[in-house]
Amino acid sequence: MISIDDQISNYFIKNSNKFKINSKEIKKNDIFIALKGSKYHGNRFINDSLKAGARYCITDKRSKYFLKNEKIYLVENVISYLRNLSIKKRALYNGNVIGITGSAGKTSLKEYLKFFLEKKYKVSASIKSYNNNLGVILSILNMNINSEFAIFEIGTNNFFEIRDLTKLVKPSQVFITNIQSTHLKNFKSKKNIAIEKSDIFNKKYNQNVKTLFFQMNSKEEKIINNIAKKQKIKNIIKIGNSGLDCFIKSIKEDKLNYLVNLNVLKKNFSLKLKNYNENNLNNLIYVLAFFMFNKINTEVITNNKQMFPQVEGRGSIHHLKINKKNIQLIDQSYNANPDTMISSIKHFSKINKKGFKKILILGNMNELGNKAVKYHFNVIQEIEKDIFDSVILSGGLFKKALNMSSKLKNKYVYRNSSETIMSYLIKTIHKKAIMMIKCSNSTEVNKLAKLLKSKMREKFV
Repeated sequence: MISIDDQISNYFIKNSNKFKINSKEIKKNDIFIALKGSKYHGNRFINDSLKAGARYCITDKRSKYFLKNEKIYLVENVISYLRNLSIKKRALYNGNVIGITGSAGKTSLKEYLKFFLEKKYKVSASIKSYNNNLGVILSILNMNINSEFAIFEIGTNNFFEIRDLTKLVKPSQVFITNIQSTHLKNFKSKKNIAIEKSDIFNKKYNQNVKTLFFQMNSKEEKIINNIAKKQKIKNIIKIGNSGLDCFIKSIKEDKLNYLVNLNVLKKNFSLKLKNYNENNLNNLIYVLAFFMFNKINTEVITNNKQMFPQVEGRGSIHHLKINKKNIQLIDQSYNANPDTMISSIKHFSKINKKGFKKILILGNMNELGNKAVKYHFNVIQEIEKDIFDSVILSGGLFKKALNMSSKLKNKYVYRNSSETIMSYLIKTIHKKAIMMIKCSNSTEVNKLAKLLKSKMREKFV
């Protein structure tokens, strides 16, 4: 008789997208992983998972109620057990493995690659922002062993994490989206971030790597280039300023479109885009470079250039109603650092929609270390370069930065919770408006974005 361990092992190799850590997502024949949470242990939801049709439940916490149930598998350590399974499955996969890291934009680039590759190929990709230790392990376990491409995000918020995840994923083609001021509480400097991210192509941890795509605009991003040369990476493709392997030649705006000219690996692309967003355009360049380098027909991109994938909380556009007035929400609420915050403000300042008020709503940027208040003060200085109808700030760091500021041209409103911001919006919005929300995850402004989309007749476009 086959042991339950072998049954699970054989099952996950043959199947994809079966491992779940949320009991609410369990469907027939899924495998539920009972993990220790901040409030409850996953064991609390095993019965719910079984009722929903779970094939197996895996836990490392013994309970007398589960001893006689053959569908519940007790292991010594759940994470170690899953990691060993993921190593086994990765060793059996023979498709093209892509690894994406960087300070910001990992998820949106992953979605762009997936969106366009799926036009021609079978693709596996990590879901949501599964880029930490558990997320990468689950992404490998949920991979379709027969897919032609597998795309993984690899994230970090401290030293030596990239190398550990890279050993699991073993990507042959890697992307480093950018180096920005993220997790400075731990990393202290962007130089340290660049060194950490470079472990994704360090041959000590990843013998499979052959190709590196990365942005090279800043001095920290140039560190990556130097490390790549020392590592003797076979193919190094640099994206950014004019003269590199891939760059923007020109952007012109007419009444209806943006006329964009790109140079990608010595080939010119002329595009007409209805909407211009710097991050989306960078993703498009990365995808074009990947397709050209891998000799994939780029028409699948240029023919679909108006159909960019919308990624929730990363510039996605939503149409709402407040006081029966049309509101367009640009949702940047997933995360923020000083670089992306300032870039988003610059982009928002360029938007001119006749008859619409412009409302800017910003929340704290987290994990910035000793200079956190200074970074928030700098954001206010950036806001002051333009005039908005209303600027709403939330979070203790912005409160301190606002108190440090003087002679401000814009009208600033401070509110300390999602509910008080919502009340302010309901009281003051009497005309059509376009608003942008930008903040770190787990902030009150992040909660506001979710509240607006759930309560105000949200439509995702």
